[in-house]
Amino acid sequence: MKGKRCPETGRGQLLAPAGSRLRLRRGDPEHGFMAMRIRILGSGSSGNCALLQTEQARVLIDVGFSPRRTRELLAEENLKPEEIDAVFLTHEHGDHAAGIASFARAPQVALFANAATARAVQDRVEHPLAWKLFETGSRFRFRDLEIDAFAVPHDAHDPVGFRFSTGFDGDLLAPRRSLAWLTDLGHVPQHVRERLRDCDAVVVESNHCPTLLQADHRRPWSTKQRISGRHGHLSNEAARELLASIASPRWRRIVLTHLSRDCNSLDAVERMLATLRPHLDCEFTVVAPGGNTPFWDLA
Repeated sequence: MKGKRCPETGRGQLLAPAGSRLRLRRGDPEHGFMAMRIRILGSGSSGNCALLQTEQARVLIDVGFSPRRTRELLAEENLKPEEIDAVFLTHEHGDHAAGIASFARAPQVALFANAATARAVQDRVEHPLAWKLFETGSRFRFRDLEIDAFAVPHDAHDPVGFRFSTGFDGDLLAPRRSLAWLTDLGHVPQHVRERLRDCDAVVVESNHCPTLLQADHRRPWSTKQRISGRHGHLSNEAARELLASIASPRWRRIVLTHLSRDCNSLDAVERMLATLRPHLDCEFTVVAPGGNTPFWDLA
């Protein structure tokens, strides 16, 4: 796949193929303990959704595609919406919540959101939904997952990032593993940075190249200001600064998501990564606009 070239960037080639099929192996002694498996089903302005599985739970992080497309994405893993255990919403924007009606007739699926997000989403859905409300800034549990929901600066009612953890500190058979989920934010306050330090994997947006954003003729000036503002989206440089400022030795994988199709390029992101790779001993994955990833494990 070849992206537009940003004037500040060099070359870059990134992945986005569909991945292997998910097979549940909860408690299967043949395979041992499974901490987390994650697959990003879709990423970008057209929709965002990820599938996370642990020993006891199968959940979606955001569901930003139409109900029909959501069913198609799940069918690729031989799943139906009613076979999902829970959905965690970061905020109410359509590219993160458009598919929530897929679960209107599946009350057994727990739909986690804070009150402001739930109200905003419910207003757009005809049938009542089975909301499980949490308070921003709280920690709570769902099955074998511990969830830390923290505030992020974005132009939504009450947007959050998540840190998902499972397992136990010091347990060789079931070690603790943590995933940070951080998309849609205009800058990174200190309390957000602290959430990333002790994670094993970080999913973070690298939304736009400032030069390509300013050169874009499809977006009015006001939209460009919103995207680049303190309650908009992280640029490639802002994502680089965030990761370089923490550079945790615990990180095993960094996933860059939510790339703009028009205002970013794979070349631009790869040039940014070139300055990080020598300082971070971990895997890097970049999800192309409209792309996805194979499953990857935190074992």
